[in-house]
This record gives sequence, structure tokens and C-alpha cells, in this order.
Amino acid sequence: MVTTYSPVAQLRALAAAGRLAEVADGPERGGLVAAAYELVWPIVFARVTCRFERQRGHSVCASGVGNLADECLDRFHDDVEAVVDDLLGHARQPIRQLEAWITPRLNAATVNAHRRRRGARGALQRPRLPGWLVTGLAQDPWLTALATDILTWVGTSGTAGGRLWPVESWSQKRGLATGDWPGSDPATVGREIEQVLSVMRGHPKWYESYVERPLGAKQPPVVAMATDTYGEPLFPLAPADGADRVEAELRDLAGAAVRAIAGRIGQGEAAESVVVEVIHTIFGGACAGTLDQMPHVTADPLGGIIGGLTDPARLDRIVAAVLEMVG
Repeated sequence: MVTTYSPVAQLRALAAAGRLAEVADGPERGGLVAAAYELVWPIVFARVTCRFERQRGHSVCASGVGNLADECLDRFHDDVEAVVDDLLGHARQPIRQLEAWITPRLNAATVNAHRRRRGARGALQRPRLPGWLVTGLAQDPWLTALATDILTWVGTSGTAGGRLWPVESWSQKRGLATGDWPGSDPATVGREIEQVLSVMRGHPKWYESYVERPLGAKQPPVVAMATDTYGEPLFPLAPADGADRVEAELRDLAGAAVRAIAGRIGQGEAAESVVVEVIHTIFGGACAGTLDQMPHVTADPLGGIIGGLTDPARLDRIVAAVLEMVG
């Protein structure tokens, strides 16, 4: 009988023989990388990703790989790749228990890889604010935290959908940092980002080196389009009218609402009061961009949402629907 070993079993056998790094330098590396990914990703998610997503207030992201937001998923894949590279590059002695060998090396492997990636993009490896920037922001705790987030973001490979900055997740972070949930909407954070960048531009060489250059190295966000077998769009693009722009903005606001609600419920707040407050805040007048226009037949396209909060039966249905989305 011929015994067929799984790729992970072959990986373990090579590690036990002390030959994993040696073989990984040869033509079999591709198969070993795939096997290492299969072995490593659950360890990285349980030991690294969950911990940091909880610290960021991303309780939904911490609940499973399938729930990771785009930028969090990018970080997760980067960390898995770093641990795989560390395993295949340093496993030169016999290793009987791979999981036990990998676990204490997680922090060093992910941190070192993170710094190398940032350095390759020209970003600061350890984002720290110079004194002139802290002074220019009047030592404001939230604005200085936002400035650090900006310097961190420009050095990562992640994108923010069709936006330049991850304003939705930073809106949630602003609410957690300041306690000002009604004022922590994407439009406000967008203005604060520009305020921070304005101070940074006061030192042009520094700004070009540590913001513009690494930001320019990011992959531009691309919107996927459904196509037929010949590569032609299934839904031809039509000139965007006011209604299209409003619908797009409403979807953005809905995404921000779900993230804010999930974060606050994850902090232990009561679901009903959180849903009412967040929906009132985001849809009850804090409308930016195209929402000051009148593309709809009715004067208030959001009346059905806001009005529903005053009807107990409809409110129960709204809360249940939101909880289903965030849960």
C-alpha cells in the first residue's frame, strides 16, 4: 500500500528532521508555502489578529476571519505571510511541535516584517510625531492620535475602498477616544484629517518624504465590475445623476452606522439606545456632499428611517435587523 501524506504532514516531517528551511530553498518551496499557510493562519488569527482587533475596538473583526474589514484583512494576510517566511527561513533544527515553536516567534516575526514593508515604501518604520507637529496640533489628544494613524496608514498596503483614508473606522475610533459619538461622523473626521495634513505641509520636505511618497506607493483602490464571458460590463455605465450620488452616500453612511453600532455594543452598551442614537446622529441631519440636493420625489428620503424610531413596533424591527447585520 502506498501512503500519501498531506502537504501539512510533509511539512511536519521535514521540520522534525530539521530539513524544512533547507528544502524550502529549493524547487519544492511553492508547495511548502501553501502548507505553511494552512498551518499558520489559525495561529496568527487566534494569537495576533484577535488581540489587536479587540484593542482597536473592532469586536466584529475579532469574531472570525470572514468578518474582517478590508484593511484588517490586509493586515491579517501580511502577518500570516511574515510568519510563514519566518518558519521556512529559520526552521533549521529538528522541531517536534511546530505550533509550540511558532507561537513565541509571532511577535518578532510580524513586527520585523511590518517595519521592513514600511521602510520599503519610504514610510517611518516607527511612526512618532515630531515636536513641531504636536505643537501645531495644540497637543490635542485626538488630533495627535489621528496624525499617528495617518503616518501609520500611508505605510501600509491596505486601501479604504474608494476613499483615500479609512474615515469610517477612524470615526469609530474618534467616538471611543473622545466620547463624542454624535460628532464622530466621516465628514467631521475628513475635516480633521485635512487639518492635520495642513500642519504637516508646513514642513514640505518632511511631508514629501513621510506622507506623499509612501502614500503614492499604495495600490489605488479598484472597484470590481461584473462582466460577461467576453469581458463586457453586464451593466453599462450611465451618467451618474443626483439620485445615484445620494444612494452612494447613503450606502457609505449605512456602513459607518453599522460599524459604530457594532463597536459600541461590543463595549457593552444597550443595543436599543445605541441603535437609536447612532441612526439619529448619522441619518438625522449630519448629511454632507450631495445630500443637500433634492433628487428624490419626496422632500425627505430618510423620513422612513427617522420616523420609524418613534414607533415602538417598528423600532423593535429596526433594532432586530441591525443586530442581525452586526452579529
